[in-house]
Amino acid sequence: MQHEAPKEFFRTQHGTICQGDSLGLLKQLKPGSVDLIMTSPPFGLVRKKDYGNVDADKYVEWFKPFAAAFHSLLKSTGSLVIDIGGSWIPGQPTRSLYHYDLLLMLCREFKFHLAQEFFWWNPARLPTPAEWVTVRRIRVKDAVNCIWWLSPTPWPKASNKRVLQPYSASMRVLLAKGYRPMLRPSGHDISNKFGTDNGAAIPPNLIALAHTESNSAYIRYCRGRGIVPHPARFPAEIPEYFIRMLTDPGDLVVDPFAGSCATGQAAEHTRRRWICCDLVAEYLTGALGRFKERPPTRYPTPAKSAKEQDESFYRIYKPGLMWNGIVGDLLPKDGGAKRLLPAKADRTPVAGAHRQPASPQMALLEKGATFNATDTKNADNRRAKEQSGHGIRYPRHRKAHSTK
Repeated sequence: MQHEAPKEFFRTQHGTICQGDSLGLLKQLKPGSVDLIMTSPPFGLVRKKDYGNVDADKYVEWFKPFAAAFHSLLKSTGSLVIDIGGSWIPGQPTRSLYHYDLLLMLCREFKFHLAQEFFWWNPARLPTPAEWVTVRRIRVKDAVNCIWWLSPTPWPKASNKRVLQPYSASMRVLLAKGYRPMLRPSGHDISNKFGTDNGAAIPPNLIALAHTESNSAYIRYCRGRGIVPHPARFPAEIPEYFIRMLTDPGDLVVDPFAGSCATGQAAEHTRRRWICCDLVAEYLTGALGRFKERPPTRYPTPAKSAKEQDESFYRIYKPGLMWNGIVGDLLPKDGGAKRLLPAKADRTPVAGAHRQPASPQMALLEKGATFNATDTKNADNRRAKEQSGHGIRYPRHRKAHSTK
């Protein structure tokens, strides 16, 4: 199949946007010339999207020509980073394995090495899929994307010093009071170096970043010109994270599925050379808003007050904080296969429908009863735990003002 070379769409100080077939672009580039391929390709979703996604069961075969081109273009110490979301099997509450099949194909057939897997947690993700999460209540909301970091070599160039994050409050207390070296029950021997203040913490492979863009330069640019924003953008902080960790100024970054060119914006901001390509001219027309309008400052002054410091973290509550020892509704014996119909306003069950029994708390309220002293004490203790912030906290990335 012939792949025509794409046309130049826009040029900046450090990079170029191209419009056309990305495989045509990749064939134009010199082998072994790229330091980082950072991309979020169309996901293998059940429902078709405007940007032309591929069915999950055909995804791996569709991706193979790109995999071959990626391996050829990367330098021996370069990296391939792929942000990819999961998918549900049509009609049932089980997950597709297509993105894991993609990972295995890249490593087994094209000899990429998995440097590390990352997970992008979006705290603002809506509770989807609604049928399984909010209607039948048999799954929890899907709020994480996988990010595969791969390389042609086991030793890609990288430094986690580029992506350090603030110490947690508990770590700051430990540093202030001192730490006694000891052997953990797990067998880890924690030395006295653990109590050294290095100024910042090494981050986990969980990237906590809410996708809440609503008034960025990109959105304002699109809105002012009647352009529909790209429907599957990712925050520019995602590519910027990996660009800073895996490349140096002047290195070449390529995104063959550019969408709204978040990768290009991140590369431009960090002074890397870059090339982004996409098929849809309208998406690229909107992407110009990332470069023609001055974005808001990316580096706010460090938080000082306790409230500001607390607001710089997202919170994941520990499991069990809402557990009070009461079982509540019994689990559906069919695993939720039959959708329960809502009860009528007078609480009379709908004919032919299986209504789950009311929770013990609701049953007491309906009978006009009150909680006994033990129930009240348990509820008060639970609220106290929630208000005291018993949970896992992750630093917020700088507020997302641009996305893919």
